[in-house]
Amino acid sequence: MKWFGLISVALLALSLNGCAGLLVGGTAMAVSVAHDRRTTGMVVDDQTIELKLYGALNKKLPQGNRISVTSYNGTVLLTGEVVSETARWQAENIARHLGKPLVRMVHNELVVGSPISLSVQSNDALLTTKVKTALFQISHIPGFDPTRVKVVTSQGVVYLMGLVRTNEADAAADVASQIGEVRQVVTLFELID
Repeated sequence: MKWFGLISVALLALSLNGCAGLLVGGTAMAVSVAHDRRTTGMVVDDQTIELKLYGALNKKLPQGNRISVTSYNGTVLLTGEVVSETARWQAENIARHLGKPLVRMVHNELVVGSPISLSVQSNDALLTTKVKTALFQISHIPGFDPTRVKVVTSQGVVYLMGLVRTNEADAAADVASQIGEVRQVVTLFELID
C-alpha cells in the first residue's frame, strides 16, 4: 500500500507539472497576442501556415534541404538551403498554392547549396537574440513595442517582419544594422501608416 501511495503522488506531480507547462505556455501566448497588432485569428492562421508548409515541404521536396518557414500576417518567408534551383522554385510554388487562401505573399530567400553547419546556425540564433534585445533600446518612439517585430536570421542576413509604422520600421532596421556580424538587413514590414 505504501508503494501505491508513492506512485500516486509521483503521477500526480507529473500531471501537475504538465498542467503548469500548459498554463505557462497558454499565458505566454495570451500576452504575446495582447501586444500583437495582428488579430488573434491571424496569429493562429500564421502558426497553421507554418506547420502546414513545413510538413508539405519536408514531404514533397528531395532530401538534403534545410528550409525554415516563417509566416507573419499571411506573408511567408522561406529561408535556408536547398539542393537545387528546381527545389528552390518548388518550395515557393508549394508555399503559394498550398497556403491559399491564407498566404498573401511569399518571399523566397532560399539559397542553393549545402545546409549550413551547426556553428553557423548557432551564430544565426545568437544574432537573432542580439537584434531582439537591441530592439528594446528603441525608446524615442512613443508606443513602440519590440515584440511586434519578428526577427529571422539566415547566414548572417537579418529579416525583419511585422505590422509597424514607418518610423518604427526605420528605427528597427537601423538598430539591426548596427549589430556586429550582421551581413545585411532585409525589411519585410507591412506599414500601417
